[in-house]
Amino acid sequence: MRFQVSISPGGKLQGSTSYAENFILNIIPDFSIFYKNGLGRKKTTMMPDVAMKKRNQLIEDGYCVIDNILTPEFLDELRQESDRMLDNVEHPPNWKYQGSDLHVSGRDEPVIDRLINWEPARDALEALGLGDFTSHGGFIILSKPPGGPPLYWHQDWMGWNDPISCAPWPQYLFLSYYLVDTTIENGCFQVIPGTHLKRIPLHDHLVSAHAQGGYYVPEDDPHMFCGHPDSVDFPVKSGSLVIAEGRILHAARGNQSDRRRTLLLGWHSRPITVPENWDGEIPEEILNRDSEAKYEATRVPSQYLK
Repeated sequence: MRFQVSISPGGKLQGSTSYAENFILNIIPDFSIFYKNGLGRKKTTMMPDVAMKKRNQLIEDGYCVIDNILTPEFLDELRQESDRMLDNVEHPPNWKYQGSDLHVSGRDEPVIDRLINWEPARDALEALGLGDFTSHGGFIILSKPPGGPPLYWHQDWMGWNDPISCAPWPQYLFLSYYLVDTTIENGCFQVIPGTHLKRIPLHDHLVSAHAQGGYYVPEDDPHMFCGHPDSVDFPVKSGSLVIAEGRILHAARGNQSDRRRTLLLGWHSRPITVPENWDGEIPEEILNRDSEAKYEATRVPSQYLK
């Protein structure tokens, strides 16, 4: 197989593949993520067309998915360990909308440390041009129980006072590993594409998420739980990894099934600099940013979201 890949103006991957590669990409979906090397072992090298499409989707829409990134054995271990931890903690009332909000450090749980350093995920980030992102050191177990209500619309960026907020490249990501298949019925991920870079009227009606206000909103809040016309349901298969922008508006449907819907979410960030592989436009606000300034944290979108 021969292929060519480069970074285009705008920091997007571009490339070409052979007819045979395109046949594989279109006919065998799982083959579009990983292919086997000559020794028959799974090689964590992403096909170039797949890397190109996923990086571009992340930059433009604010999210992408990588299927089958967890082996069946590791997926089963993560399920068992997550269930064990969830069954041994009290679930306070403020977990209602998230289902659970159990923060687990890699220093305390070997299985979480393995997930932080999971080589296929690191290889995938490298393939997407995101190799300078590092983990914050743990994961959050988000498990919506049967009958759990929807999660409200929100975004998780806390740096809106900082000019870096208008970066056209990813700066702050959440990586979500899904331990079960998700559907509209059991509480799949929802997103409003492009809202990490573009302000919409909904931004100005939302209460800040989680402890800053979201814990306390009523279930009939017309904005926090609205059926937005531009929203997209994003069901995925177990073992998949969703990579999404911290700035993007996202939510989750309620769990109307009779089983838990569990995922593991880990925050990742990169240095507050222009990425080396970015050759697209750089906003004037970032060029003039004072790197020595202290920017007060806030979840409220500022003038940097236009």
